[in-house]
Amino acid sequence: MRVLKIPVGPFEVNCYIVVDEQNAECFLIDPGDEPQKIIELIENQKLKPQKIINTHSHIDHVRHLLQVKEHFNIPFFIHEDDLPLLEAMKEQALFFGLDCSDIPEVDGFLNDGDTFEMDSQLVRILHTPGHSPGSISIYFQKNVFVGDVLFKESIGRTDLYGGNYQVLMDSIKNKLLTLPDETVVHSGHGPETTIGNERRQNPFLKDLEKNGFRE
Repeated sequence: MRVLKIPVGPFEVNCYIVVDEQNAECFLIDPGDEPQKIIELIENQKLKPQKIINTHSHIDHVRHLLQVKEHFNIPFFIHEDDLPLLEAMKEQALFFGLDCSDIPEVDGFLNDGDTFEMDSQLVRILHTPGHSPGSISIYFQKNVFVGDVLFKESIGRTDLYGGNYQVLMDSIKNKLLTLPDETVVHSGHGPETTIGNERRQNPFLKDLEKNGFRE
Protein backbone atom coordinates (compact mmCIF):
# COMPACT_ATOMS: atom_id res chain seq x y z
CA MET A 1 0.00 0.00 0.00
CA ARG A 2 1.03 3.58 -0.65
CA VAL A 3 0.25 6.51 1.65
CA LEU A 4 -0.35 10.05 0.38
CA LYS A 5 -0.49 12.94 2.86
CA ILE A 6 -2.20 16.27 2.18
CA PRO A 7 -2.19 19.02 4.85
CA VAL A 8 -5.48 20.93 4.51
CA GLY A 9 -7.28 23.90 6.04
CA PRO A 10 -6.29 26.62 8.51
CA PHE A 11 -5.31 24.01 11.12
CA GLU A 12 -3.18 22.07 8.59
CA VAL A 13 -4.90 18.77 9.24
CA ASN A 14 -3.16 15.82 7.64
CA CYS A 15 -5.60 14.13 5.27
CA TYR A 16 -4.30 10.71 4.26
CA ILE A 17 -5.09 8.66 1.17
CA VAL A 18 -4.20 4.98 1.52
CA VAL A 19 -3.83 3.37 -1.90
CA ASP A 20 -4.02 -0.27 -2.96
CA GLU A 21 -1.28 -0.44 -5.60
CA GLN A 22 -2.85 -3.46 -7.30
CA ASN A 23 -6.10 -1.81 -8.35
CA ALA A 24 -5.80 1.92 -7.45
CA GLU A 25 -8.59 1.62 -4.88
CA CYS A 26 -8.10 3.79 -1.82
CA PHE A 27 -9.67 4.95 1.40
CA LEU A 28 -9.48 8.44 2.85
CA ILE A 29 -8.61 9.38 6.42
CA ASP A 30 -9.78 12.76 7.77
CA PRO A 31 -10.53 14.66 4.53
CA GLY A 32 -11.76 17.59 6.62
CA ASP A 33 -10.96 20.69 4.57
CA GLU A 34 -10.00 22.04 1.15
CA PRO A 35 -12.13 19.42 -0.60
CA GLN A 36 -11.18 20.53 -4.09
CA LYS A 37 -7.51 20.01 -3.32
CA ILE A 38 -8.23 16.45 -2.18
CA ILE A 39 -10.55 15.70 -5.10
CA GLU A 40 -8.06 16.98 -7.68
CA LEU A 41 -5.23 14.85 -6.28
CA ILE A 42 -7.38 11.73 -6.32
CA GLU A 43 -8.61 12.34 -9.85
CA ASN A 44 -5.18 13.31 -11.20
CA GLN A 45 -3.77 10.04 -9.90
CA LYS A 46 -6.78 8.10 -11.23
CA LEU A 47 -7.56 6.61 -7.83
CA LYS A 48 -10.82 4.91 -6.87
CA PRO A 49 -12.02 6.01 -3.41
CA GLN A 50 -13.96 3.36 -1.50
CA LYS A 51 -14.68 4.94 1.89
CA ILE A 52 -13.91 7.73 4.34
CA ILE A 53 -12.75 6.89 7.86
CA ASN A 54 -12.40 9.67 10.38
CA THR A 55 -10.15 9.36 13.40
CA HIS A 56 -12.46 11.76 15.27
CA SER A 57 -14.98 14.54 14.72
CA HIS A 58 -13.38 17.81 15.78
CA ILE A 59 -14.19 20.62 13.37
CA ASP A 60 -10.78 20.71 11.67
CA HIS A 61 -11.25 17.05 10.67
CA VAL A 62 -14.85 17.31 9.42
CA ARG A 63 -15.41 20.93 8.32
CA HIS A 64 -15.90 20.27 4.58
CA LEU A 65 -15.89 16.47 4.55
CA LEU A 66 -19.40 16.39 3.07
CA GLN A 67 -18.17 17.74 -0.27
CA VAL A 68 -15.63 14.93 -0.65
CA LYS A 69 -18.18 12.31 0.39
CA GLU A 70 -20.79 13.59 -2.07
CA HIS A 71 -18.35 14.06 -4.95
CA PHE A 72 -17.23 10.43 -4.86
CA ASN A 73 -20.50 9.03 -3.43
CA ILE A 74 -18.68 6.94 -0.85
CA PRO A 75 -19.61 5.86 2.70
CA PHE A 76 -18.34 7.65 5.80
CA PHE A 77 -17.40 5.91 9.07
CA ILE A 78 -16.60 7.08 12.61
CA HIS A 79 -16.74 5.65 16.12
CA GLU A 80 -20.22 6.16 17.57
CA ASP A 81 -18.88 7.94 20.67
CA ASP A 82 -17.87 10.88 18.46
CA LEU A 83 -21.32 11.27 16.92
CA PRO A 84 -22.28 14.11 19.34
CA LEU A 85 -19.20 16.04 18.20
CA LEU A 86 -20.14 15.54 14.56
CA GLU A 87 -23.70 16.66 15.21
CA ALA A 88 -22.31 19.81 16.89
CA MET A 89 -19.93 20.66 14.07
CA LYS A 90 -21.70 23.93 13.24
CA GLU A 91 -21.33 25.05 16.86
CA GLN A 92 -17.69 23.96 16.75
CA ALA A 93 -17.13 26.03 13.61
CA LEU A 94 -18.84 29.07 15.14
CA PHE A 95 -16.56 28.85 18.17
CA PHE A 96 -13.52 29.25 15.88
CA GLY A 97 -15.20 31.84 13.66
CA LEU A 98 -15.35 29.44 10.70
CA ASP A 99 -17.98 28.38 8.24
CA CYS A 100 -18.60 24.70 7.47
CA SER A 101 -20.56 22.41 5.20
CA ASP A 102 -23.69 20.58 6.30
CA ILE A 103 -23.28 17.63 8.65
CA PRO A 104 -22.34 14.52 6.64
CA GLU A 105 -24.47 11.42 7.11
CA VAL A 106 -22.66 8.60 8.88
CA ASP A 107 -22.96 5.31 6.99
CA GLY A 108 -21.60 3.08 9.73
CA PHE A 109 -19.79 2.97 13.04
CA LEU A 110 -16.39 1.45 13.70
CA ASN A 111 -15.53 -0.36 16.92
CA ASP A 112 -12.33 -1.53 18.57
CA GLY A 113 -11.05 -4.63 16.82
CA ASP A 114 -12.99 -4.15 13.58
CA THR A 115 -11.02 -5.17 10.49
CA PHE A 116 -11.20 -4.99 6.73
CA GLU A 117 -8.82 -6.13 3.99
CA MET A 118 -7.02 -3.97 1.47
CA ASP A 119 -4.10 -4.85 -0.82
CA SER A 120 -3.99 -8.28 0.85
CA GLN A 121 -3.35 -6.54 4.17
CA LEU A 122 -5.58 -6.57 7.24
CA VAL A 123 -6.53 -3.08 8.42
CA ARG A 124 -7.46 -2.98 12.11
CA ILE A 125 -9.38 -0.34 14.07
CA LEU A 126 -8.16 0.58 17.56
CA HIS A 127 -10.43 2.61 19.84
CA THR A 128 -8.05 5.18 21.38
CA PRO A 129 -10.19 7.67 23.33
CA GLY A 130 -8.89 10.54 25.44
CA HIS A 131 -8.52 13.35 22.91
CA SER A 132 -12.18 12.77 22.14
CA PRO A 133 -14.52 9.98 23.29
CA GLY A 134 -14.60 8.28 19.90
CA SER A 135 -11.03 8.77 18.73
CA ILE A 136 -9.77 5.78 16.77
CA SER A 137 -6.44 4.72 15.31
CA ILE A 138 -6.10 2.75 12.09
CA TYR A 139 -3.33 0.13 11.99
CA PHE A 140 -1.88 -1.94 9.16
CA GLN A 141 1.48 -3.15 7.89
CA LYS A 142 3.50 -1.30 10.55
CA ASN A 143 1.67 1.98 9.93
CA VAL A 144 -0.74 3.55 12.41
CA PHE A 145 -2.90 6.61 11.77
CA VAL A 146 -3.59 8.10 15.19
CA GLY A 147 -5.48 11.33 14.56
CA ASP A 148 -4.74 13.74 17.40
CA VAL A 149 -3.96 11.12 20.06
CA LEU A 150 -0.17 11.12 19.63
CA PHE A 151 2.28 13.47 17.95
CA LYS A 152 6.03 13.57 17.50
CA GLU A 153 7.28 14.10 21.06
CA SER A 154 3.86 15.29 22.20
CA ILE A 155 0.31 14.09 22.85
CA GLY A 156 -3.19 15.26 22.00
CA ARG A 157 -5.10 17.96 23.84
CA THR A 158 -7.51 16.88 26.55
CA ASP A 159 -9.12 20.26 27.29
CA LEU A 160 -11.77 19.99 24.57
CA TYR A 161 -15.20 18.32 24.81
CA GLY A 162 -14.89 14.74 26.02
CA GLY A 163 -11.13 14.97 26.54
CA ASN A 164 -9.59 13.08 29.45
CA TYR A 165 -5.86 12.97 30.19
CA GLN A 166 -5.85 9.66 32.06
CA VAL A 167 -7.97 7.99 29.36
CA LEU A 168 -5.64 9.37 26.68
CA MET A 169 -2.54 8.04 28.42
CA ASP A 170 -4.20 4.68 28.91
CA SER A 171 -5.00 4.53 25.17
CA ILE A 172 -1.41 5.36 24.28
CA LYS A 173 0.00 2.79 26.70
CA ASN A 174 -2.37 -0.10 26.00
CA LYS A 175 -3.13 0.39 22.30
CA LEU A 176 -0.21 2.27 20.71
CA LEU A 177 2.88 1.38 22.73
CA THR A 178 2.06 -2.31 22.25
CA LEU A 179 2.78 -1.93 18.51
CA PRO A 180 6.26 -2.72 17.14
CA ASP A 181 8.86 0.03 17.63
CA GLU A 182 9.32 0.39 13.86
CA THR A 183 5.62 1.21 13.36
CA VAL A 184 5.31 4.57 11.56
CA VAL A 185 2.98 6.96 13.38
CA HIS A 186 0.93 9.19 11.06
CA SER A 187 -0.54 11.99 13.17
CA GLY A 188 -3.40 14.36 12.47
CA HIS A 189 -1.00 17.31 12.36
CA GLY A 190 2.73 17.62 11.83
CA PRO A 191 5.41 15.11 10.83
CA GLU A 192 5.57 11.34 11.03
CA THR A 193 7.38 9.58 13.84
CA THR A 194 7.70 5.98 15.07
CA ILE A 195 6.45 4.13 18.13
CA GLY A 196 10.05 3.47 19.15
CA ASN A 197 10.99 7.14 18.90
CA GLU A 198 8.04 8.16 21.04
CA ARG A 199 8.79 5.47 23.60
CA ARG A 200 12.34 6.89 23.93
CA GLN A 201 11.92 10.61 23.29
CA ASN A 202 8.37 11.69 24.14
CA PRO A 203 8.49 13.55 27.48
CA PHE A 204 4.84 12.79 28.21
CA LEU A 205 5.41 9.05 27.82
CA LYS A 206 8.50 9.16 30.03
CA ASP A 207 6.12 10.29 32.77
CA LEU A 208 3.96 7.18 32.45
CA GLU A 209 5.79 5.28 35.15
CA LYS A 210 5.81 8.00 37.78
CA ASN A 211 2.15 8.77 37.07
CA GLY A 212 1.21 5.17 37.75
CA PHE A 213 0.36 4.04 34.23
CA ARG A 214 2.91 1.22 33.95
CA GLU A 215 2.19 -2.27 35.21
